[in-house]
Amino acid sequence: MENGFPFHWFLIAFAAYTALLFVISWLTARKAGSSSFFSGDRKAPWPVVAYGMVGASISGVTFISVPGNVWAQNFFYMPLVLGFVGGYAVVAEVLLPLYFRKNLTSIYTYLGERLGRRSHLTGTTFFMISRLLGAAVRILAVIVVFNTFIPRGFIEATSGTFAFTLVTVVFLVLLYLYTYRGGVKTIIWTDVLQTTFMLLAVGLAIWHICRDMGWNFGGMWAALSSAENPLTPGHGYTDWFDWNWSNGTNALKQFVAGIFITIAMTGLDQAMIQKSLACKDLKAAKKNMYTTSLIIVAVNLFFLLLGALLCVYASSKGGFEALGISRTDELFPAVASRCLGFGVCLFFLIGLISASYPSAGAAMTSLTTSFCFDFLGFGKREDLSEERKERIRKWVHAFVALAFLAIILALYLLSNDSVINLVYKLASYTYGPLLGIFFFGILTKCRARDAATPWIAAASPLLCLAFNILGKRYLGFDLGFTLLIVNGLITFALMWLFRKRQ
Repeated sequence: MENGFPFHWFLIAFAAYTALLFVISWLTARKAGSSSFFSGDRKAPWPVVAYGMVGASISGVTFISVPGNVWAQNFFYMPLVLGFVGGYAVVAEVLLPLYFRKNLTSIYTYLGERLGRRSHLTGTTFFMISRLLGAAVRILAVIVVFNTFIPRGFIEATSGTFAFTLVTVVFLVLLYLYTYRGGVKTIIWTDVLQTTFMLLAVGLAIWHICRDMGWNFGGMWAALSSAENPLTPGHGYTDWFDWNWSNGTNALKQFVAGIFITIAMTGLDQAMIQKSLACKDLKAAKKNMYTTSLIIVAVNLFFLLLGALLCVYASSKGGFEALGISRTDELFPAVASRCLGFGVCLFFLIGLISASYPSAGAAMTSLTTSFCFDFLGFGKREDLSEERKERIRKWVHAFVALAFLAIILALYLLSNDSVINLVYKLASYTYGPLLGIFFFGILTKCRARDAATPWIAAASPLLCLAFNILGKRYLGFDLGFTLLIVNGLITFALMWLFRKRQ
């Protein structure tokens, strides 16, 4: 987007918000040790964790994409969100009791106890690939938006690559420093701040649009209900259900997929589950999960409401082309910066920062935790003193930050949307094997053929990709988000087929 927002205000907003994060980081990290970094000392209040997990669930990409996606898919995202509730229930009643009973810090150590060392390392590796690639692409998308606030003269004088590298390094250094000592203990409390500012940004945009259009709540809803989306004939922007079975947005497929997406990307993801494990006991962690599920539904509906308003508002301002909007991800940034005034644009920027820090910080902390416990054996090695563990943990934390930097710069230098999309899809494919391996261990009493697990985990996404390509080509059937379920089922079936027979 072309941006007319004053650069000095961008710097002031970024610096002020980051300073506030560091104040919270300092307060929460005092007297912090390895236990605070990895598990928050098991003292996190569950209402705080539940509210803050919203910020961790909604990345900077989601902050932009969910409202923009209404332009192409109306409210068809909501059945997926409703499925999240069922997924959170499974996490609360099946996975959390397992994790607390075994007193896990890294959830992948369960795979080693149940299935063997190679299964353990396979699960950890697939998680780390998912988190590294997925978080890197999300950070890249946000930094590209940040880059638009830098004066064009500076970019032209220093070359665009230097300016982008500078912004990336600053972002990652700040991210590293504010999670340096407190780890998950800090992230739990900064997530609260970030969730609040993210919701304030969305709420302020909704209020400004309604005021500009002269709508009260009833007038707003009447206008949205009567607006038909020209891209989906027969549907309005606020329609929730697509019953066309061949579409990836089919309501039933979305709902079922929502359940399994939450199980895989929350219940089997160290970054997400680590916050729940920081609660004092299982009862508190369950309350956190159920509360989070309800908040997630309300927040996503809030985002979609904004998206419908942005579509109607953009049409009233001459249409999408008149505002220079060609892609769904450009809708919210373009309207915020060009039509909603200085205040909304400022809060949009703060909201974007707020949505970016939690997921990136959680990824950095969880990758450090996973590497220390799953590859270095922190939970079992009695030859390492606490001081020695703390020094190693800091080096691993720094290495994770450098890995993010390398991947982000490589993706930027490629400057190829198809490559970036491929990387993002690859990250999503890797959750399927995690789903299959975990539930083979939970739902069966069979012994795994441990040596075969890495090969099964590598083959399953490839088989799933082939199945989806052939289905779309010859049957006109798109798996959509249910691709994760098929991926997990293939992994489960192969684990069963190659199990050790007694």
